[in-house]
Amino acid sequence: MDYDVKDLNLAKQGRLRIEWAEKNMPVLRLIRARFTKEKPLRGVRVGCCLHVTTETANLMETLKAGGAELRLCASNPLSTQDDSAAALVTDTKIGVFAVRGEDNKTYYKHIASVLANNPQITIDDGADLVSALHGNGNGGAAAGVWAGLEETTTGVIRLRAMAQQGVLRFPVIAINDSQTKHMFDNRYGTGQSTVDGILRATNHLMAGSKVVICGYGWCGRGVASRARGMGAEVIVCEVEPIKALEALMDGFRVMPMAQAVREGDVFVTLTGNLGIIRQEHFLKMKDGAVIANSGHFNVEIDLDALDQMSSKRRLVRRDVEEYTLKDGKRIHILGEGRLINLAAAEGHPAMVMDMSFANQALGVEYIVKNRGKLPLGVHALPERIDREIARLKLKSMGVKIDTLTSAQKKYLAEWTMGT
Repeated sequence: MDYDVKDLNLAKQGRLRIEWAEKNMPVLRLIRARFTKEKPLRGVRVGCCLHVTTETANLMETLKAGGAELRLCASNPLSTQDDSAAALVTDTKIGVFAVRGEDNKTYYKHIASVLANNPQITIDDGADLVSALHGNGNGGAAAGVWAGLEETTTGVIRLRAMAQQGVLRFPVIAINDSQTKHMFDNRYGTGQSTVDGILRATNHLMAGSKVVICGYGWCGRGVASRARGMGAEVIVCEVEPIKALEALMDGFRVMPMAQAVREGDVFVTLTGNLGIIRQEHFLKMKDGAVIANSGHFNVEIDLDALDQMSSKRRLVRRDVEEYTLKDGKRIHILGEGRLINLAAAEGHPAMVMDMSFANQALGVEYIVKNRGKLPLGVHALPERIDREIARLKLKSMGVKIDTLTSAQKKYLAEWTMGT
């Protein structure tokens, strides 16, 4: 079995942490129990590019229980938990190619190692597998893929651009479009884990601070809500008028970045776009400003420009790099501008990833059952799967809800019924 992980001696520690996460992933456990009996994925080659965490380990073990042949690499150089990677290799016998802190050359080498197994289904977090399959002469490998799954907003954006340009060569299911994914993972998972990462890196007091949220999508909403809950004054910067209006009516101050940079103490980018905080913004920031990114790629903060503007650069805490500008002002970048919730913390809590990875597991099964039937393009999982995941999650939490009576169902279905 091929693999490339930091140290297999970390496997015992990783196993304990994987088991801890599993306790909080009851929906995935139910799916795993069924997969173990039915083996719906028997012999299917699945290539995965995901954050290699304890939660991802539980997804991998669920897919393997269903009979899948798996290879896994990291979707971010700083998101790998080396002990989880070791446990997957040692205990679960999965080919894992991920080392925390790997350089770009190693990162793409690991992607190539996953693709070397000629996956029939891809699972991405950021669309790097799909991108690799569509470039560098990989056309033949792309032709062998039945369909793919995409976990995150940034990846879905990339895939829709590919589909619009007519270059996407196989269908992809946007897991991020499932309500049981983005309404919970993006909002509550990103909200909590981003603040967690900032606090672990800096020990900053949020109460009384001015926190600037760049982007008010589901992730931005989550971080804004959590920061306000801790006593911060939250400012939102947006380019979409509807989202800006929503932020305003949610009780946040809304203003252009050029104005916000003069006020903010902590900045968080969550847009999925590049160059959100640039040279002209660094120049106007307060001395000691803290900048973190919770968008997928490390392009939201113009670190090259900041480096060129700086006279000195040093690591002042484990995940805090201090840039001193030529006028003496200091700017602090967290986690190298990469995903702060994984660079400085542990990522989303298992309780919320339970639903996201339930979508992934059932998505793989859906592709297998519908092989050859999905047209090219980017698709959502059927609503019935979304609702079933929500039902199972409620059941696992001991929550019961009402059901419609026959009279209510008839009323909703009949347009002729009046008062």
